[in-house]
Amino acid sequence: MILKQFLLALRLTPGIGKERANKVIHAIEKGYAPTKYPWNFEDLCHIIELTKPTKASRLADFKNGYLTALNQAQQFKSSYLSYFDDDYPERLRQIYQPPLILFYQGHLDALKLPSLSVVGTRSASPYSLNVLRTFLPKIVGTGVAIVSGLAKGVDVMAHQITFSQQGVPIAVIGTGIDVTYPANHHSLQKQIGQQGLLLSEYPPNTGPQRAHFPDRNRIIAGLSSATLVIEAKRHSGSLITANSALQNNRQVLAIPGSIFSTESQGTNELIKAGALPVTKLSDIMEVITPLI
Repeated sequence: MILKQFLLALRLTPGIGKERANKVIHAIEKGYAPTKYPWNFEDLCHIIELTKPTKASRLADFKNGYLTALNQAQQFKSSYLSYFDDDYPERLRQIYQPPLILFYQGHLDALKLPSLSVVGTRSASPYSLNVLRTFLPKIVGTGVAIVSGLAKGVDVMAHQITFSQQGVPIAVIGTGIDVTYPANHHSLQKQIGQQGLLLSEYPPNTGPQRAHFPDRNRIIAGLSSATLVIEAKRHSGSLITANSALQNNRQVLAIPGSIFSTESQGTNELIKAGALPVTKLSDIMEVITPLI
């Protein structure tokens, strides 16, 4: 078994989440992990620090899950990247708890382009659409890929406008790449998988779960050097993306909005906290031009 297959097996093993995956990455990078794959079960438990007393039944379940995942990895047919692959995006390697595996459909060359992450409310107003229609065509025209989450509202608008300008959309979703959520985005998701790039850290056949979407947001922020927030309520998922960008030393830009609009409370607070206010195209271009 090669390293890439082994890492896929770990991703498919129940009980290995972001924290334990990070320990695996660290052990391999630092050179104190076994170099023959797959690891035996005892070595795996040591590296992920599963050394405290554990009920025998739970340990047996974990071992069975690991052995099953090793078999699944050898028969796996979908396309994927592992953390140590050359095509794995360097910007994503730099974030806190990068995904061990990225499942994908589409063109990996999109990951080599400069990119801007664009996020915002699911309850997008005409104001959001006007902002996107004003700024995105010119940004896309410079060869910048647009990263978003294929959610209702701002995300879908960003992907659609990117396509309308013959640009490159990158969508990061919170389900398996063969699952569409919401279901009425099926055609757009299929188009992105054919003409752009569709990414997920979740294996095929994984349905939507509440916890997936905040986790997905760290990847949206991590793929780009800058994140643009269009409209966002207080405590929204878009603010999770913005905060993830800030935690990883990425630039955050925000569109100011009416003080009377709940859809702009989050963006206005971001600006108060230090995000770059965007009132004209040049505010965005000053940030992304060095990337082009």
